[in-house]
Amino acid sequence: MSTDDAEGVRLQKVLAHAGLGSRRACETMIAQGRVSVDGAVVRELGTRVDPATAVLHVDGLRVQLDDSQVTIALNKPLGVVSSMSDENGRPDLSQFVADRAERLFHVGRLDAETTGLLLLTNDGELAHRLAHPSYEVSKTYVATVEGRVAPKLGRKLTAGIELEDGPVTVEDFAIKDISGQTSLVELTLHEGRNHIVRRLLAEVGHPVTQLVRTQVGPVRLGSLRAGRTRTIAGRELGALMQAVGL
Repeated sequence: MSTDDAEGVRLQKVLAHAGLGSRRACETMIAQGRVSVDGAVVRELGTRVDPATAVLHVDGLRVQLDDSQVTIALNKPLGVVSSMSDENGRPDLSQFVADRAERLFHVGRLDAETTGLLLLTNDGELAHRLAHPSYEVSKTYVATVEGRVAPKLGRKLTAGIELEDGPVTVEDFAIKDISGQTSLVELTLHEGRNHIVRRLLAEVGHPVTQLVRTQVGPVRLGSLRAGRTRTIAGRELGALMQAVGL
């Protein structure tokens, strides 16, 4: 970081290029003390930085300065395996990013019968942290299950259930709808073990018939249609990076 006009790029220009607003708006953010460079709050409008090495935060959220790093959200359709190339010839993720120049990797996985939000990125550090249990990134699912779910089930799940490979605790649980002998429930947990939601709900007597992941950390599936992707950028990307300590 430097205030020397001879080196680096003006901070407000870097922020504007990263999509944080016009240069004037970025100057206002700097003057308000909302911007930090390498951990230190900066208010000097003459500050210049090296975009290749500087770590910038705005309102506590990391700003992605490397244009070559891309993170996208995919609404994975039913029957698609979480692989970029399936050796058995099953439909895989490659078809949804075939037009992209970047070599993207999926973060975690959803089984073929589960639909919904899957993240893909070429940011190795972000992918590593999102997948690592120590960062405990929450994941939210909506499940259609067999049977009429009793209100007391929520307390049981948040207290913890013992499975064959260890205990699992649900952070939040809500019954969204009950119709006949079928219930619609929403649950949030930090687990990443294989088939964890299906195994958990089967263990408490409510086998899953349909499952969709609707959120990973701060990233929501929203209205993204099956088979479509969207780029995660700006504040949404900053919040995702914040969730894993970047």
